[in-house]
Amino acid sequence: MKQHEEVIKIMGENGGWATLGFLYHHVDTSEWKTKTPFATIRRIVQDERFFFKIKAGLWALKSHKEQLLEKFELEVSTKKEQDFSHSYFQGLLVEIGNLKGYHTYIPPQDKNKLFLDRKLGNVSSLDQILDFTYPEVIKRAKTIDVIWFNERKFPHASFEVEHTTDIQNSLLKFNELQDFYTKFYILSAAERKREFEQKIAYTSFKDIRNRVSFIDYDFVANLHTKSFELLKIGQL
Repeated sequence: MKQHEEVIKIMGENGGWATLGFLYHHVDTSEWKTKTPFATIRRIVQDERFFFKIKAGLWALKSHKEQLLEKFELEVSTKKEQDFSHSYFQGLLVEIGNLKGYHTYIPPQDKNKLFLDRKLGNVSSLDQILDFTYPEVIKRAKTIDVIWFNERKFPHASFEVEHTTDIQNSLLKFNELQDFYTKFYILSAAERKREFEQKIAYTSFKDIRNRVSFIDYDFVANLHTKSFELLKIGQL
């Protein structure tokens, strides 16, 4: 079986789509005569004869295009596309956190939203937020899109996915956690970085200004892919 046929086979068995991380983990490259199998997979999925890109880090079979666009409701409305993107990047962050060994949390209202073909609640490791501080702070923190908790059950990193909503609201949530040794991240499209820089410069955010980072969709997709790459290497 040729290399691209192996990728097509695995993707087909998964419903016609896959993240790069999934392909790294499931495609058998042991017989491939290459020293860089992951780079080969990346090159293969960019062959427009057989594949198309759905989102950063997410690829699909061209033969399944209509079916998948309908499945993920990507051409139904702008709102549906935004909902898909929000849940997709939440799911990537949760999977990265799981691979890194953190306890992963998402808000109760997001548990039934789909990360591809799975409910987000089935991807995160925590059923509810950990009781790490006073109730009034927990009440605010539990609305954060993704939290990674460390082994001591304190928040290690907090993420807000800002597709179209106001970045300032996310910064206000982070402000509530400023007394904890926690990293803060705003995840959005690269073109919103300037807006982030303007908002974080407000005086009200001076205490967290140097602790909040802006990351874009491609960065998270690449981190997700690299996390699975390291997992695969660790199994050799």
